[in-house]
This record gives sequence, C-alpha cells and structure tokens, in this order.
Amino acid sequence: MSADRYFDQITGVLARIRSLQGDKIRAAGEAIALSIANDKRAYLFGSGHSVIPVLDVFPRYGSFTGFFPLYDPRLMWFNVIGPGGARELLWLERREGYAEVFLQSYPLEPGDCIVVFSHGGRNAAPIEVALAARKKGLTVITVSSLANAKAGPATHSSGKHLSGAAHIAIDNCVPPEDALVDVGWREKTAAGSTVAAVSIAMALVAETGARLAARGIHPPTFVSPNVPGVKKNHNQKVFEAFTHQLFSRRP
Repeated sequence: MSADRYFDQITGVLARIRSLQGDKIRAAGEAIALSIANDKRAYLFGSGHSVIPVLDVFPRYGSFTGFFPLYDPRLMWFNVIGPGGARELLWLERREGYAEVFLQSYPLEPGDCIVVFSHGGRNAAPIEVALAARKKGLTVITVSSLANAKAGPATHSSGKHLSGAAHIAIDNCVPPEDALVDVGWREKTAAGSTVAAVSIAMALVAETGARLAARGIHPPTFVSPNVPGVKKNHNQKVFEAFTHQLFSRRP
C-alpha cells in the first residue's frame, strides 16, 4: 500500500532528524531558552506552507510564553486562486525587498532569537527575514532541506540559501522534491516537509522547556482543560501574560 510506503518514508525522515540533527536541536533549544530566561523573545517565521510549524508552536497546548510568532496574511494563503490565493503568495515570497517592510512592525533586539522555517530555503522572504534578524543581533536558527540547498545555486541576490544566513542550520532531512512516494507517475506524491518541520518545532519546544525548568524558570504554559486540576481561567492567564509581554516593547 502507498500509505504504508509514506509511513515508512516519513518514519525514516524523523529517524534521520533524531540521529543527525540532535546536537543542533539541543543547541537551538539552549539559544531559545537563554533568550526567554533573559526576558528576551523567541520569534518564529515561515511563509507559504512553512507557516504551519509557526502556527503550531504558539498558542498551543504544551507551549509557553516567550515565543512570538510573526504572521503576515500576504505570505500565507487562504484560497487556491484569487484574493489570498497561493499563486499570489508564491509570487510575493520570491520578490526581494518585501521582508524588510514587513519587519518594520516588529521590535527585534539583540538577545532575541528567531527560528525561520522554509523547506526549499531559496525564496526571498525567509532569507531576508533571517538576514535582517542577524544584522540586528539576533541568534538565527533555520529549519530547511540542506539537500535542496545543494541541489542548485542560490537564487537570492545575496548569494545565500536560508541555511547560509543561520547561526544554527537544522536540516529537515527531506529530499529536495519534498514528495516522498512513487506511485508510478513522473511526479512523486505525499509531501514530507510539514511533518518534519512540525516535529522539529515540537522538539525545540520540549528542549527549550526542559532547559528553562533546569534554570528554575516556569513561564505561563498552555494546558488542555481536560487535565485534572486545571483552573478554568488558566489559559486566559497565559493570554494575558503574552499580551503584557507583547506590548512591553514597541517597534
């Protein structure tokens, strides 16, 4: 069954991430924990389908304050075609110069860090977010396919792939074409990068949380109301803590 082949393939991807990228994930978790412990910020960014791990980190059960997702509806799709469509997004995220305008709304500071997700690591938007953040003194963590970076020359005018803008470049261990299953067509089917990116994102949340706990730090944490003993207003308090942190710094 092709479904079984997909599970075999994606299980292999996750095994490679665990065995080959563990040191980088631990280093990234330490960098994020250091920022949060020092009352700094851990930003998250992705465009196109790479916004999915950003959406899944915060707010999410098991995640905590200190993470600040950066969203722009122009760099996400809500329709296949037309307003909010995928074609329009794909055009914009490849145009140089837009990310600089987008980032004007956010007060990036030295001591912060940022995790930038992009499977291909070639489009202008994630590369320019990473380069701008690095210029402002942030620790830059990237999650992308390093095999894709090796598959061809950089298309950005900086001459860099996304991984080249990183202090810590985590490989999602997915092949350049992303799709994993051969069903007999010229094109493979069933993408792997989203499962890989979300798994890395959750590993970073876990690693960061453990390192904060080791420091005796317990930031407000989202929790399922199905957990016994959770007060009804628990998650509302987490939102209030995030709101206070968000407006304590102005762009």
